[in-house]
Amino acid sequence: MSATGPTLQERALGAYLGLAIGDALGATVEFLTATEIRQQYGELRDIVGGGWLKLKPGQVTDDTQMSLAMGAALLESGGWDLRNIACHWLAWLKSKPIDVGNTCRRGLVRFGRDGSLEAPFSDGDAGNGALMRNLPAILFAFRDAELLERCSIEQAHVTHHHPFSDAATLGVARMAALLLRGGHWRDNLRALRGLAKELVETHRQFRFEPYPKRATAYVVDTAQTILHGFFSTDSFESCLVTTVNQGGDADTTGAIAGMLAGAYYGVGAIPARWLKKLDAGVRREIERQVPALLALGERG
Repeated sequence: MSATGPTLQERALGAYLGLAIGDALGATVEFLTATEIRQQYGELRDIVGGGWLKLKPGQVTDDTQMSLAMGAALLESGGWDLRNIACHWLAWLKSKPIDVGNTCRRGLVRFGRDGSLEAPFSDGDAGNGALMRNLPAILFAFRDAELLERCSIEQAHVTHHHPFSDAATLGVARMAALLLRGGHWRDNLRALRGLAKELVETHRQFRFEPYPKRATAYVVDTAQTILHGFFSTDSFESCLVTTVNQGGDADTTGAIAGMLAGAYYGVGAIPARWLKKLDAGVRREIERQVPALLALGERG
């Protein structure tokens, strides 16, 4: 990697396409154990579809779909409008998507019933649904730390209201924002390590070294898996392969790892074979949203 690294456009596009590719790659092995993956695939390295959802190769799940819905709402509103974002998510839910997390479903049904934009605190809301869909908010708000925090937590609380969910969503948002702002790659890696250390020091449950080898939808397990995948590898491809082959909630861990790796390495580092397999409509919408969200955030 050169010292200057990818441009902002290349980092942002890498993050969004990385999210979708990680989703499509990981969905094949969602809910399998690492041992079961080795028995069935050896090592999953290609987007082949299938899995428990019986997906077509390149088809994405709720991770990407909820992100796209948020991005569309932001662009439609011309800025941050949480109610419009929730309306877009509710419309997505009513479209009978192929996969919906239980906490996301419960929160959106509540919003549809009473219009409330914040779920009450619940011990059961420590899933990864808020973390997985936050990229459009990051692309919009990454230049302003206070705005980034407000947008990340507000969108999270529509469905997930738990300190671990908040910590992981905001921690990963800060990492992605740092990468979008650019800088020397060595400095970025050092700063990313610092942000990961800060997350672990605030909530020791997130300690990921040594990796505990749990990749469930519990947001602590998810964060540990993506941080292990990112920091233990040296390329976009190796990051995603390492991450999804842990199994568990592999579409979501793959999506978030793909977002971080895409922002770090840039869109040019994404293997062409994966880009070719990604659903063409999803790719077009991502390519439409990225420059528009960056421009919207720049206007403030």
